Amino acid sequence: MSTLSQIAWDDTVLPFQLDRADIRGRLARLDGVLDQVLSQHNYPAVVEALVAEVALLTAMIGQTIKLRWKLSIQVRGDGPIRIIATDYYAPTAEGEPARIRGWASFDAEKLDQAGPGFEQIGKGYFAILIDQGSGSTPYQGITPLSGGSLRACAEAYFAQSEQLPTRFELAFGRATMPGQPESWRAGGVMLQTMPKASPLAATEEASGQDGLLRPEDILEGEAEENWNRANILLDTVEEIELIGPRIQATDILVKLFHEEGPRVFDPQRVEFGCTCSEDRVRQSLSIYSARDIGHMTTDDGIVTADCQFCNAHYVFDPQTLGFQATKNPDGSEKPEDE
Repeated sequence: MSTLSQIAWDDTVLPFQLDRADIRGRLARLDGVLDQVLSQHNYPAVVEALVAEVALLTAMIGQTIKLRWKLSIQVRGDGPIRIIATDYYAPTAEGEPARIRGWASFDAEKLDQAGPGFEQIGKGYFAILIDQGSGSTPYQGITPLSGGSLRACAEAYFAQSEQLPTRFELAFGRATMPGQPESWRAGGVMLQTMPKASPLAATEEASGQDGLLRPEDILEGEAEENWNRANILLDTVEEIELIGPRIQATDILVKLFHEEGPRVFDPQRVEFGCTCSEDRVRQSLSIYSARDIGHMTTDDGIVTADCQFCNAHYVFDPQTLGFQATKNPDGSEKPEDE
């Protein structure tokens, strides 16, 4: 039964609703997908942990939003850890998995591998970007880095940009199953009030760090009581319950919120996935002139490109690139009138 539980719930996001409290949520378990995201690069442990945290947040937030294409989280700072970026691609068809990828940029010489990771990002911002594809205008919401963790930044984003009180409880790290190699595991719970008009947010003063809104600035009366009660219940969850492969996700919800009327919906599978390809790289270089392509050409007479997410390496003949290309991608000569 324990093996079946692990197979059923690893790399999934389970949507749920607390009917009594008028609160929605997500419970996520990431296992193999997180290993694949992190195995694309040889990150120091402190950087790996931050990428794992953002990937877990991305899985839950991405599943909350009705996407036609992509949700991205970007963390940028002026410290040794400069960028953490993740993408969540919505399923392309019913029953298909969502896909996640991520990467980080850092200054290895300035990095303190034994120090707290969040502090090494420095001053900067936490951003969520939503791209619904061709014909739509991308959305971007930004909040400053504050609160002592990326989880707190995500909570501040929803309170400030969406006026939705939101709570994340996360656990992640390397774990070893009997007879198996060490691997990454992560689990988390997201609570969020149901979307509705929040007129208080426009009139009340923000009480959070850096002048950001907090749930108590937005809620009042019964809604505030429901929110506080659900959060007290979530405080009782244990780390092993979040990441433990032998614990059913539904059992956690019943244990935590059985008096709140928990109702679950169909789980969403998640896997590692990158959208890079040779054609996409060619398309991105199609805006450059032959002179520009010449500046990109190496001494060996080639143009190279590397994907920051999956580490794929592409090699091109410079004569096949740009809007002044003289050859087709297959190496054949282009007609002069093209």
